[in-house]
Amino acid sequence: MDYFPIFLKLQDAPCLVVGGGDVALRKVRLLKAAGACLTVVAPQLSGELGQMAERGEVRWLPHCFAAEQVAGMRLVVAATNQRAVNQQVSLAAQESNIPVNVVDDPVLSTYITPAIIDRSPLVIAVSSGGGVPVLARLVRARLESIIPAGFGLLAAFSARFRDRVKARFSDVEARRCFWESVLEGPVAEAVMNGREAAAEVEMERRLTSAEDHPSGAVYLVGAGPGNPDLLTFRALRLMQQADVVLHDNLVAPELLELVRRDAERIYVGKARANHTLPQEDINQLMVRLAREGRRVLRLKGGDPFIFGRGGEEIETLAEHGIPFEVVPGITSANGAASYAGIPLTHRDHAQSVTFVTGHKKDGSIDLDWPALTRPDQTVVVYMGLTMAAELCAAFIQHGKPEETPAAVIEWATTARQRTLTGTLGSLPALIAAYGVASPALIIVGSVVSLADKLAWYRRVENEPATIAASQQT
Repeated sequence: MDYFPIFLKLQDAPCLVVGGGDVALRKVRLLKAAGACLTVVAPQLSGELGQMAERGEVRWLPHCFAAEQVAGMRLVVAATNQRAVNQQVSLAAQESNIPVNVVDDPVLSTYITPAIIDRSPLVIAVSSGGGVPVLARLVRARLESIIPAGFGLLAAFSARFRDRVKARFSDVEARRCFWESVLEGPVAEAVMNGREAAAEVEMERRLTSAEDHPSGAVYLVGAGPGNPDLLTFRALRLMQQADVVLHDNLVAPELLELVRRDAERIYVGKARANHTLPQEDINQLMVRLAREGRRVLRLKGGDPFIFGRGGEEIETLAEHGIPFEVVPGITSANGAASYAGIPLTHRDHAQSVTFVTGHKKDGSIDLDWPALTRPDQTVVVYMGLTMAAELCAAFIQHGKPEETPAAVIEWATTARQRTLTGTLGSLPALIAAYGVASPALIIVGSVVSLADKLAWYRRVENEPATIAASQQT
């Protein structure tokens, strides 16, 4: 390798930055974050640098560079736009055996500043050897997207227990296994979710118990409307850590491919009048699996708390003392509407939006029709496909005009998405003619009239994603 990677301790260390512009400012920010005691040499300072000097956060020497200014410095940075000056800085620093970085000039530098992922005290540095800094920044951006912000909290939390873990497990392999179970289990998730007190209780239990049996936990994760790119970072991480996954028919197959390969998968799907497992059995199954010490992922389409029965499930978990966490997902209504070009609210069309299930627990459609038929609102109907004809008729019966725009969106946000737009009067026939199947959502309201104009998905994918009533064959 061309450079030896090293992390320097700069807390209260004297460091010199030569230059007063934006490039120098970026270096000053980094060095300040590391606790350096900074001197800035430049005839003039840019706005923010000048303010730092006025507040006494940096020492400013309003002069041109002179070689003696490097004396006693731990680190030197040349950040001027004049190569002759940068050469003087580099030469002076090297003659005094002081590491020097000349911004964007590896030839004059004895060290280079990497792209940094800061999860202090965890810090990751990425370097391309100074040759292609943009590549290092691209790699950093990718790492930023997969390394949770909470890793810093986890690193600090774990460090507090380092000596006790070492005393508890004299065998190196046993110690490694213990830390792996901690850093990939409920303790880590509790820390990163801001529940450090609960994490401490579990660590104490595991360090003082005669046998080390990691406790299980249940994670109710919203898988979003179907497109894997719409998963949250937290959802993806838990999917790749789970020991067992309980999923239903609203979870797209592409999403299941992201689950850890060796995780057990249990289908617990429910359709109207056809429950593979009754809800109470699902609740008890989660309790049993967690008590076996397993990390249970309850993967739900959309969001767990929007017609996902997540509330019922966590009630059972709480009653049995099972640790759990709810990870929200993009609800299907938001995903479907966005991809179909139907804004759920719009100043000219709808000032409110209502989410409603297409039928009650007993299968009836005895809904709050006066509320659902108010003007200037959008109604999104979940699980209404099989009752679409009855629902549309009920809307009309309770005062909604038959020509009110309405749409059904099938497999929203995925490559299979279809959007059929019509009216309350024509939508049931459209659904039958095109063989629409679940998962699908119905949207009622004048915002549907904007679909043809605003459906970016159709334009990007170059597919006929929107089918209007007039196009029916």
